[in-house]
Amino acid sequence: MQTLNKTRIPVAAGSVGVARRALDEARKYALEREAFGQKIAGFQAIQFKLADMMIGIETARMYTYYAAWLADQGLPHAHASAIAKAYASEIAFEAANQAIQIHGGYGYVREFPVEKLLRDVKLNQIYEGTNEIQRLIIARHILAE
Repeated sequence: MQTLNKTRIPVAAGSVGVARRALDEARKYALEREAFGQKIAGFQAIQFKLADMMIGIETARMYTYYAAWLADQGLPHAHASAIAKAYASEIAFEAANQAIQIHGGYGYVREFPVEKLLRDVKLNQIYEGTNEIQRLIIARHILAE
């Protein structure tokens, strides 16, 4: 269990990286693609998707740093690494999904990398303990306080 508590942190960090890539790809596409005579980046719906992606990414990043700091200090971190892993992997999946939405029909073609990001990041919700297991770890921590 101690090993899993430590290895969940890199899974969270990797998830943050995938989420950031999804945001970068979505931003790039939104600044290039035109619809109704303007770049789609000008549409509020697209802007909200990008903003929500950034909110999730930065929150996941900070909690991942926190879990890593606890581990580095030799402090109890099972619950923090579980939170970081579950949250970051779910944020990454959602970011990849929103990137596909922003790309529209192009989000499903291999010419654009966002479809692969979604497929790849799904694994982060499963390995090193599924996110349902992470919730059990978190709940047990809450109940033990």
